[in-house]
Amino acid sequence: MKPLYILLSVLLLTAAGASAQNIDKIEAQKRVIAALEKKIANEEQEIARLKKGRAATEERVGRLARQIESRNQLLEETEKQAGMLREEIARKDSVAENLSASLTRNRDQYAAMVREAWRNYRHNDYLTYIFSARDFRDVARRIAALREMASLRERKLHEIADLSDRVRREKEELDLRNRSLDSVTRKLASQKQSLERDARNARASIRQLSQKEKSALQRKLSQEQQLDVAINELRKLTKGNTAGASFSTKTTGLRLPVAGGRVKRYKENIAEITGPKGAQVISIYEGKVVDIKRNRITSKYDVYVAHGEYITSYANMGTVCVEKNQKVARNQQLGTIGSALDVMTMETEYKLVFGIYPPNPNEKMRAENCFRK
Repeated sequence: MKPLYILLSVLLLTAAGASAQNIDKIEAQKRVIAALEKKIANEEQEIARLKKGRAATEERVGRLARQIESRNQLLEETEKQAGMLREEIARKDSVAENLSASLTRNRDQYAAMVREAWRNYRHNDYLTYIFSARDFRDVARRIAALREMASLRERKLHEIADLSDRVRREKEELDLRNRSLDSVTRKLASQKQSLERDARNARASIRQLSQKEKSALQRKLSQEQQLDVAINELRKLTKGNTAGASFSTKTTGLRLPVAGGRVKRYKENIAEITGPKGAQVISIYEGKVVDIKRNRITSKYDVYVAHGEYITSYANMGTVCVEKNQKVARNQQLGTIGSALDVMTMETEYKLVFGIYPPNPNEKMRAENCFRK
């Protein structure tokens, strides 16, 4: 029975290590969510302070747009936390099930030992066993064997007590995680309702503006959230880069940088590409990651990849899975698409802003040429 108990202990220790790591991630996720909740609460206070009037209406719409974007981010982070909790619950449930099965086996084994001991006692088999020995040495050996059986029963009792305690603790932890998941699920439902409320308020405020004011507001919010290119500085970093050096203005037939995405609009060297939530963002060509920035307005990531001395930018990414100076292959994942807001409809979409820049600032490239078949 010892090898089985040792194997079970090793498996439980491995599970405990994974569980501890997952719990650390859950706690870190809680801190991210708390920071977002604080940011949203502060923004709500600012919105409530705004007075009526045209200028105030524009500011209110702008703040509501940022508020909606923050709520979208909060929903994504809360969904991540819920996913981690579900993984932890599944792990705890598996550990508790294994422990319960081991406890049942140990109890069955102990019951069999007790029944055998009682049967031997009732039939005076202990004395028969001892007195049927060949000599005194054999008597001592048989007495030692009986004592070992008694010791084994005692150890089995301790194992049962220990396993019972571990089963209880794991079930308590499982219950705690289930309550946490229920709480997070309720938060998700509440945040979705708040998101819908903010969108209704923003649309109502937009209806009060003239078409000219709407256009001006859209341009203003678009400028606030646009990619901070800094391409001239990045061009210095691409001098002499050999990764992806075969890229040129004649390169065509490449895949869109969003898996399952479609182009919403082209504008010279820029392409706005929408896709499903969580869609992978890929490098259109082999190259080297020359910079990664986080947009202070949107909290989304901007990744810059050099292909020889050409540069492609991938803006409004929700997550990033590469590092600065890392070489990437063609169609290698850079991260995932991020959420964005259509200012006029206040509807959430998932969008990547893709840009392409030649080494010569005076040379112009059109983004659609890269994907032309």
